[in-house]
Amino acid sequence: MTASKEQEQAAVIMRDKYKYIGPVYDFLSNLYSGKNIHRCKTAMLDVETVRPGDRILFAGVGHGRDAIRAAELGADVTVVDLSETMLRKFAEAQEKEAPHLTIRRIHSDIMKVDEFEQYDMVVANFFLNVFDEDMMVRVLEHLIRLGKADARVVVGDFSYPTGNLLSRMFKKLYWYMAVFIFWLFANNAFHKIYNYPEHMQRLGLQVTDKKHFKLLNMNCYWSILGRKQA
Repeated sequence: MTASKEQEQAAVIMRDKYKYIGPVYDFLSNLYSGKNIHRCKTAMLDVETVRPGDRILFAGVGHGRDAIRAAELGADVTVVDLSETMLRKFAEAQEKEAPHLTIRRIHSDIMKVDEFEQYDMVVANFFLNVFDEDMMVRVLEHLIRLGKADARVVVGDFSYPTGNLLSRMFKKLYWYMAVFIFWLFANNAFHKIYNYPEHMQRLGLQVTDKKHFKLLNMNCYWSILGRKQA
């Protein structure tokens, strides 16, 4: 492969898909969820799960207020995002809300982060849904490898449709409206809602906790805590 072709490929990989929608990402998520997305992102970050000095990695950090929360609890936080726009918005949020904290930022494809078995917790909040299912499984497997032998792995996202027919139909419609917007403006994959606990268990994690967040009295979001088997 010639150097020019390699450069072209690198440019495609590093293209900022969130250049236009990234600046309004937090506004859209709050508008769409009534701040339930934020609550979902921070659900597994408390004094019981985050100890001072814990190394925590956030994949696809976005605006990153969940990462700031972990750092406030004393964790040694690393954030990774391929989008330069999202990392800039994260830096702005940190400067505004917690300028005294030190948070390591990596501008990269998460699959190129090879710090295997280095983290006490790996967090993927509303990140895995940007991929088609095969790639999502590969990314989740990679994230698990980044965790230590007994690491916790957190996935926050739209919850898998359950309940009666009307409830399932609403949740699917609610999801497809969101995924269409990000398919249109960020070229994310267009797909069904994933059953993350099923995938996490299949990849060897023990699911130890689930927290649900409601919209119109229906569980539309969930945060899932898995533990890697030592």
